[in-house]
Amino acid sequence: MSAVIPLEHFYEWTPTHSITKPLAGKLPTMYDLPFEHPEDALDTFHIQQPKLLSETFVPPAYPAEKRFVATDLYLYYDPDHTAWYKRPDWFAAVGVPHLYQGELRYSYVMWQEKVKPLIIVELLSVDTEAEDLGRTKRKPRRPPTKWEVYEQILKVPYYAVFSRRTNHFQLFQLTPSGYQEVSLPEKRFFIPEIQLGLGVWKGTYDEVDYQWLRWYDATGKWVPTAMELASTAMEFASKEQHRATQAEHWATQAEHRATQAEQQVLLEQQRATQAEQQVWLERHRAEQLAAKLRELGIDPGSW
Repeated sequence: MSAVIPLEHFYEWTPTHSITKPLAGKLPTMYDLPFEHPEDALDTFHIQQPKLLSETFVPPAYPAEKRFVATDLYLYYDPDHTAWYKRPDWFAAVGVPHLYQGELRYSYVMWQEKVKPLIIVELLSVDTEAEDLGRTKRKPRRPPTKWEVYEQILKVPYYAVFSRRTNHFQLFQLTPSGYQEVSLPEKRFFIPEIQLGLGVWKGTYDEVDYQWLRWYDATGKWVPTAMELASTAMEFASKEQHRATQAEHWATQAEHRATQAEQQVLLEQQRATQAEQQVWLERHRAEQLAAKLRELGIDPGSW
């Protein structure tokens, strides 16, 4: 079971080095810093997997305007070295606006945002595996490694690593002594602070059947994607349409039966009228016959 991390770990971020007033006045903003990477285009997994993470990251206590997710976005972390950045495959921050001052972000600048990521996810590749898993050491006069930045500088509460080659999911939780790997026998990890869990799901996403990292809710159910929500809505609409069609059919049948009953009543009324007319006719004939008999001197009553 994971330990609950105090909320201040989500919202408070203190730079490793102090910021002097002259430096603070000259710190570059999001608009001043580079935000594009010259490397080749990403492979499809590095496009689809972060997309799935973003679609299903819906912590119930944080509406869309109070959470931010990013894929391959420059993350600037050191106000003393403003050109240094990391570029996580995916990360999420909660308690921050989706937009920065009403605009989409070019990058995520810690000395402006003041809120560090809640979780960072790295997708292993051959070239980055050693650094992603903290197996590389910082080179002299070079920026710190990913592991140093996530664990020691930003102190990101949760750090996840996933390999598409082996489907191996690792999660590291921040402790007072640094990152501690969590045992994941079911390939799942629940984060109580946001009432969401992260786990390995085998299924079809974007028409690709694969094993993916995906968020699940407090009941253990996978958070639905936009396509799944649309499909569910269409299925519900189809069922409702079917129910409406059935109800209309039943109403038509009932109306038909009511019409038949009404026609039967009219028919019975016609028969009753005809019978009544027949009785009147027979009585009239009898009276005429009696009158003629009386004219002949015959008393019908004596018969």
